[in-house]
Amino acid sequence: MVQKILYSITKKISGLHHAAYLLAGFTFLSQILGLVRDRLLAHSFGTGGVIDVYYAAFRIPDLILIGAASIVSIAILVPTLTTELEKGYQQAKKFIDTVFTAFFFLIVSVSVVIYLLLPHILPLVFPGFVGGQLEGDLLLLSRILLLSPIFLGISNMFASIVQVHKRFIVYALSPVLYNIGIIIGIVALYPIWGIAGLGYGVVLGALLHLAIQVPVIINRKFVPRIVFPVDWVRVKSIVLTSLPRTLTLSAGNIAILILLGIASTMTEGSIAVFNFAINLQSVPLALIGVSYSLAAFPTLSRLYAEGNTQSFLNNIIIALRHIIFWSLPAIALFVVLRAHIVRVVLGTGAFDWAATMLTAAALALFVLSVVAQSIVLLFVRSYYAAGNTWKPFWVGMISAGSIVALAFILKDIFALDGLLAHMLEFTLRVEGVSGTEVLILPLAYMLGMMLNACVLWYMARRDFGVFPRTLSRSFVHVAFAALLLGISTYIGLNVVVDAFDTQTLIGLLLQALVSGILGILVFVGTLKLVGNPELQDIIDAFKKKFWSVDVIGEDVREL
Repeated sequence: MVQKILYSITKKISGLHHAAYLLAGFTFLSQILGLVRDRLLAHSFGTGGVIDVYYAAFRIPDLILIGAASIVSIAILVPTLTTELEKGYQQAKKFIDTVFTAFFFLIVSVSVVIYLLLPHILPLVFPGFVGGQLEGDLLLLSRILLLSPIFLGISNMFASIVQVHKRFIVYALSPVLYNIGIIIGIVALYPIWGIAGLGYGVVLGALLHLAIQVPVIINRKFVPRIVFPVDWVRVKSIVLTSLPRTLTLSAGNIAILILLGIASTMTEGSIAVFNFAINLQSVPLALIGVSYSLAAFPTLSRLYAEGNTQSFLNNIIIALRHIIFWSLPAIALFVVLRAHIVRVVLGTGAFDWAATMLTAAALALFVLSVVAQSIVLLFVRSYYAAGNTWKPFWVGMISAGSIVALAFILKDIFALDGLLAHMLEFTLRVEGVSGTEVLILPLAYMLGMMLNACVLWYMARRDFGVFPRTLSRSFVHVAFAALLLGISTYIGLNVVVDAFDTQTLIGLLLQALVSGILGILVFVGTLKLVGNPELQDIIDAFKKKFWSVDVIGEDVREL
């Protein structure tokens, strides 16, 4: 039995769809635990000040993780380490020791400096928390969370070693354990230490994320050690290679940081609404956009390196078609069932009906950009595969700037002109609910991401080749079928409304499930009638086995 498990861990798989579905399976497990985590937070704190502080405290450590951990980025280390291993174990071990030494001293130094400066930084970033108990809680929690970038950064480096030796299940289980640590913090540590316990839970999750990879590191004799002198020439090469990617990620996170800073000046609970909604929309994004872009990356890198530009373009087109195939029906389902999703996942304890309606409205705005976000992920990795990391950076900067600018502009319009407020509240059915000003933030985010996708689409057509008309035809097919899915799901909700007790969790879940299944059947039937090729590709892929995959996975980008 043990041998079978070990064999399944190391077995290699190939194929874009098989890889994407396998990654999606592990991602789904992690996302489920993430939803459990959010449900526990919603039950305990609703959308009050405590949960606002909890989510705000992540943002500075997130930026440290993205910045300092660029040295140990999986996308950078895996190809380099593979090359070093071809030269021999000693050469590869020397490389790992050098990277570990540079990273460890960098991230510890940065964390110590930020620890001392936080009392001056936080009031500038989150002006809404200045004065009172919440400001002290934010400082305490932010300082505790500064431990997490250290552990997660080391875990990223270990993950590179794990992936080079093809222990993909170990890598895939890391985020699952991370969420388990956070859940322990909510359930067991918060009652003991208060808000500090929530921070200790996050740190525990980061330690578990790291710890599961340690046995593989020991077994392969790659336990890193601090060495002197450091090969700064090699470190400089890695940093310069990863710099555009790091700046691209940082731009997006700085934009969200500013949005949360704006939210801190709004009605209490606005930060919670924003984060609960963006976490819910991350489920379809992770299952679709992240899975396909990661699965495509190794193949795209190989094809471009071989000079096979036509196959390179064809693989981008295939991934695009399938991203569109999955994203559009997901958007339709999430928009129509948004209140049911929020109520089923978060609707418990202190999370009241007003919080449900606001979060559902924010979710609808966020999820409208899932197809755009998925396309951005694919095109960014396509450029990385082609060795061009600066173009995604400049487009990302434009997108981040537009998100921030739109947020300030829409905030002023919302406050001065009641027309925008009325349109948002009427369209999203939140008339009479307090705190609707928070909806301008997901609206700005959605518009900025759509702009990002459009610019990258235009650039990709120019740089990689013209996309065929079959892609447009596929989009029309899926968009039409997704529209029918949304309409039939909405009709289903009204038809079966009397069949279930919607005052209970089970009743809500069954009403949404039956209506959603009806919509999916209409969606599949419509595509079957028009002879959609993606539908047949998916059917064929599920007829085959896909137990393992040789992919370069994603490193941890946020706490």
